[in-house]
Amino acid sequence: MNRVLLAFLITLMTISLSAQDDLMDLLNDSKKEETIFTAATFKSTRIMNGHSIERMPSGQLDFRISHRFGRLNSGAYELFGLDQSNIHFSLEYGITDWLMVGVGRGSYEKTYDGFIKLSAMRQSSGLKNMPVSVSFFSSMAVETVKWSDPERTNYFSSRLSYSSQLLIARKINQAFSIQVSPSYVHRNLVPTELDPNDLWAIGAGGRIKLTKRISLNAEYFYLLNANNEYMSQPVFNPLSVGFDIETGGHVFQLIFTNSLSMIEKGFIGETTGQWTHGDIHFGFNISRVFTLTNRSRHSEAK
Repeated sequence: MNRVLLAFLITLMTISLSAQDDLMDLLNDSKKEETIFTAATFKSTRIMNGHSIERMPSGQLDFRISHRFGRLNSGAYELFGLDQSNIHFSLEYGITDWLMVGVGRGSYEKTYDGFIKLSAMRQSSGLKNMPVSVSFFSSMAVETVKWSDPERTNYFSSRLSYSSQLLIARKINQAFSIQVSPSYVHRNLVPTELDPNDLWAIGAGGRIKLTKRISLNAEYFYLLNANNEYMSQPVFNPLSVGFDIETGGHVFQLIFTNSLSMIEKGFIGETTGQWTHGDIHFGFNISRVFTLTNRSRHSEAK
């Protein structure tokens, strides 16, 4: 009797294990039949100064305030730069889940700027396997600071500059993301004939997640055609490091950078400080998101 019962139990366990294997195969096949998009490659639409591949979802408005203080090497008399302040604020809106637009104003050269950013590809696995996410960014800026020589003939077009970037990013795992940003900046008017109207740069940035709500971020732009031997003033490659701190509807970024400007035309082409000389600006970005329209979206794992 005991032998019969033991044989029955062994048979039952074999059938159960076989059924579990069949169920796992069905689940794996189901996953392969759907596309799983990668979410939260970066926690913000900025890595530090530069844009990330992230964009605002449809119907959401991001009110962003950015500060950069003076240089740390200015000494105790200037409270290590805190006596000085440079500000930029912007409104950035998701028109669709793949297109966002933004407008802003900065105290640096009293500049107004506007941009569009669209998602061309999204990193995904499953039915559609895409190894990277790709976004395209384009902006225009206009300086409104008073002309240095109002007696000469000054043209409005001389105030304009344009920037374009291809943003290519990959979320390696839940803790680590990287991005490469080929960049182009055109300035209609430059200080002298020695300065190029067109600037080309390669940017690289990354994010390392330290805790559930805090990450370490860094970015660097290498100028390809800037030659300080011939330009009217030396410019240097911008390097920025800092932290993302997520607090509910806010993303708070603490930044150390050798660039004072917070738009592409400025930090790519007009960075005059050097890290090795202590020309470092402390600053921060504050992002507050508002939902303006109700919409239904599929939830995405972060």
